[in-house]
Amino acid sequence: MNKLTIEQVKHLLPNIKDEQDPLFQKLSADSRKGVQALVANWRRNKQKALDELKRYREMTIFENEARAMGYELIAGVDEAGRGPLAGPVVSAAVILPADCFIEGLNDSKQLSEKKRLAINEQIMEKAIAVGVGIVSAQEIDLLNIHNAVKKSMLTAINELSALPDFILIDALELDVPFSSKPIVKGDAASVSIAAASIVAKVARDRLMHQYDEQFPQYGFRIHKGYGTAGHLSALKLYGPCPIHRKSFGPLKELAGQ
Repeated sequence: MNKLTIEQVKHLLPNIKDEQDPLFQKLSADSRKGVQALVANWRRNKQKALDELKRYREMTIFENEARAMGYELIAGVDEAGRGPLAGPVVSAAVILPADCFIEGLNDSKQLSEKKRLAINEQIMEKAIAVGVGIVSAQEIDLLNIHNAVKKSMLTAINELSALPDFILIDALELDVPFSSKPIVKGDAASVSIAAASIVAKVARDRLMHQYDEQFPQYGFRIHKGYGTAGHLSALKLYGPCPIHRKSFGPLKELAGQ
């Protein structure tokens, strides 16, 4: 075999599946530094992919346990926006297929905005069903945040196009007519809950971008309603707007001044 150019090696290596491939064996024996650097990079990428697959499989433990008990449609449920001073609380319910693999799927808080958006697209493409529940700031003030979260989760479950037979919930117990299991820090332990955390976060962020256009003085696009120094400063300057949670401490303090 005539020696391949470095450029040819660069294009061929991504198509090699394992180290037993005859071409890979020949490239491994190639003494050129450029080829050895590409081979080493292939090995690093292969190990990274294997580590990611292992991590993902570890996050399917709860789903596999439910399937072993005979359940098929397992929904993960999570919320976004429990702590902000403004905007709704948003929950999502997601049912993923048993053979689903979404690279990089993780707790939404561990992902950059760009990564969340990319993975959110994959979830929407691959999921059996996705439901979203939104509870406004006004309802949060009426119900309290704990009950508002529960309401948003129940709404998300009801919005699923396929009826689940098992629910995995991030840390909460819900009154649902299905078998369910609350998991502490479930968004980092279950692929279904992680998927729900991403869908909920992306949906809420999009709403806060819209509110930013309505009320640009508060900077909602930047802080998403959380109590940052900039947000608190804007509150003192302009007072609350219709999407602020009047029952939350800083708003109560502001009203009492």
